[in-house]
Amino acid sequence: MSTFAERVTEFNEKLELDQELPAGIEVMNPFSGKPQAVEASSAFYRKFYSDNRKRILILGINPGRFGGGVTGIPFTDTKRLREKCGIEIEWTETHEPSSVFVYEVIEAYGGVERFYSDFYINSPSPLGFVKKTARGGEKNFNYYDSPELLDALYPFLIRSIRYHISVGTRTDRACCMGTGKNYKIISKLNKEHGFFERLIPLEHPRYIIQYKSRSLKSYIKKYLDALSECVQK
Repeated sequence: MSTFAERVTEFNEKLELDQELPAGIEVMNPFSGKPQAVEASSAFYRKFYSDNRKRILILGINPGRFGGGVTGIPFTDTKRLREKCGIEIEWTETHEPSSVFVYEVIEAYGGVERFYSDFYINSPSPLGFVKKTARGGEKNFNYYDSPELLDALYPFLIRSIRYHISVGTRTDRACCMGTGKNYKIISKLNKEHGFFERLIPLEHPRYIIQYKSRSLKSYIKKYLDALSECVQK
């Protein structure tokens, strides 16, 4: 029987999007043409998920350019990957604000070993997106930032959530990072397809770091309360 780690790694290696996207929006696949990200993420899942323990699913939005878009691990930049998880990506150093908050929560929960034995983080869209700027650069783009993109991705979102469940997550409850659009869309998908008995919304880490940093401790406690409630059932 395959392990949780093997099923996630297989999913990641097969990730692709055969879908025409709106003009100016490009897909960001952490696992396509990035051997170091594939190697680092595979090492991460082998280290923390080489079992068949059922975990609570935590759903974000989609990978960002400096976190999961580089490491292949949701809400984990290269700095946290090295310092907290003991896994190195040598060619670059990235810092993602959302990763800072998530690993504060993980530390408060009891550390990486305990947290990842209870939880699995991914997104309705495990592929990220970027939009070209007027100056020729790129910026992060959420799967719901364009109605046209959301419509195009709808079947992909459903398939992804189904696969997240199939790798070994519980269906009695799940958490959603984002109390606005992300929660609204995942709630709609959940109502249509019955993925989870209960979906618990939590403020998105980026929102907390950017707008509520003075209340960081209270948000960490809110996360801990919700996560503890999930695992106790």
